[in-house]
Amino acid sequence: MEVTIILCTYNRSSILATALESVAASQLPSSIEWDVLVVDNNSIDQTRQVVEGFCQRYPGRFRYLFEPQPGKSHALNAGIREARGGILAFIDDDVTAEPTWLQNLTAGLHSGEWAGAGGRILPAGTLSLPPWLSSDDHRSLDPLAMFDRGPQSGPLSESPFGTNMAFRKEIFDRYGSFRTDLGPRPGSKIRSEDTEFGQRILAAGERLRYEPSSVVFHAVPQDRLQKEYFLDWWFDKGRAEIRELGIPSGTKWYVLGSPVYMFRRIIMWTLRWLFALEPSRRFYGRRQVWLLAGCIVESYRRSRGKGTDLP
Repeated sequence: MEVTIILCTYNRSSILATALESVAASQLPSSIEWDVLVVDNNSIDQTRQVVEGFCQRYPGRFRYLFEPQPGKSHALNAGIREARGGILAFIDDDVTAEPTWLQNLTAGLHSGEWAGAGGRILPAGTLSLPPWLSSDDHRSLDPLAMFDRGPQSGPLSESPFGTNMAFRKEIFDRYGSFRTDLGPRPGSKIRSEDTEFGQRILAAGERLRYEPSSVVFHAVPQDRLQKEYFLDWWFDKGRAEIRELGIPSGTKWYVLGSPVYMFRRIIMWTLRWLFALEPSRRFYGRRQVWLLAGCIVESYRRSRGKGTDLP
């Protein structure tokens, strides 16, 4: 197989079929062989039956793999080990892909010029943002897994998101797999396993391509358009940053395992949050407070010798 799609899933049999139907409709040249590896991360619902139905409908196209170790990174790494393709494309169970998604995402990876590629992730249907959420800062939509860097293709200076990205398999052989102390799992919603890997290979000097014509549509449940969801996400993002990069060094003053400047920044952003007039500016300040709080909590855990294998 030249291209393997890896889709990891956990207890989402009710929506999984929709994602698999869109993947099955992918259009590639007949000269390119491709398959779909669905990694069931210890689901207890009807996931296996749903995937086996696709295996029967599309013999040789779909494969089922059971990964008992809880955690998305464990599932991703199991998929990488079992993949047949020299190019690995990643997609999630809560998106639908355009028929040209896979071809456009992977076309530039066959020559070896690019280590990987990322495409656009757009909302499924109309997305009405609340007044406290600004669309001017593209990072403000990160908790919704939106990724849109405009209509022009070209080099990426940041990591793509995990539900629409692809890498040559040799890149994993060269730089390792997804970190298992990152990525959601039972008892922990800390993510960043995808962006950490992308940043890792960018730091190594590899090139990533942005391909806007590769499009998937991500469902945005209404309960995710709540301040609580966003704040929880940014708090976990702060924890993930410390796991990824370690406790910042270069200063001699620490409190609770964190550099003193983090506390000064929390005070600064708290004041901006409390005194800003525009709802979006107020929430931006509040989000920064939660991000820094996550950094401080994880720094404290690490300073007390609590390893990153804990939730």
